[in-house]
Amino acid sequence: MENMEIWNKVKQPPKEALKQIGAGRLRGMTDVSPQWRYQVMTEVFGPCGTGWKFDIVRLWSEDGADGVKFAFAHVNLHYINPENNSWNGPVPGIGGSTLVAKESKGLYSSDEGYKMAVTDALSVAMKSLGVAADIYAGKWDGSKYADAKEAPQEKPSEPMMTTDQKTQLSDALIDAGLEITNANKKKLSKKYGITQNTTAKEAEVIIHKIIEDFAAGEIL
Repeated sequence: MENMEIWNKVKQPPKEALKQIGAGRLRGMTDVSPQWRYQVMTEVFGPCGTGWKFDIVRLWSEDGADGVKFAFAHVNLHYINPENNSWNGPVPGIGGSTLVAKESKGLYSSDEGYKMAVTDALSVAMKSLGVAADIYAGKWDGSKYADAKEAPQEKPSEPMMTTDQKTQLSDALIDAGLEITNANKKKLSKKYGITQNTTAKEAEVIIHKIIEDFAAGEIL
């Protein structure tokens, strides 16, 4: 078995297995369905108890601030090596949840704290095998790879300033009683923002501006 074989099989959950967390400290993060984790483990290794299994090593609680209490679980995950049908592991995982939470109306006790702690511990252990790895790496949002660079869309090229328009700019100098010298051309270009990349559309606007300025005696 190649090193990344299992990882590559379990790293990308489908969009329907994902849910954005809407509240709390993890708001905005992506939650992965535990049921999908079990499904992908079953697809790769076989049914739970036959192809993969886990042991609950320890369950315990700890007090937090303001009456809050946490539940913790330590599990060991085992899985069958598909090549020789031997058990591999243990892969440890420690997870936690809340037994007593502080809410706006006071303290709230949960009867699912240890169950959720075990689920969390299993997700930690499975993460070491690569389960949903692309989510945790910030690469996958369920529909596309976040770090995949989209091919840049080429902007349609606009026609550049025409020869006739360049002649009109030179004529503007003559009309203003100025010589067509490089120095005067540079002054004209600097004042009106004329560059080598000036498009025909931009040049048309500039020429109209020059005509207006000439009428006001302000060309240079």
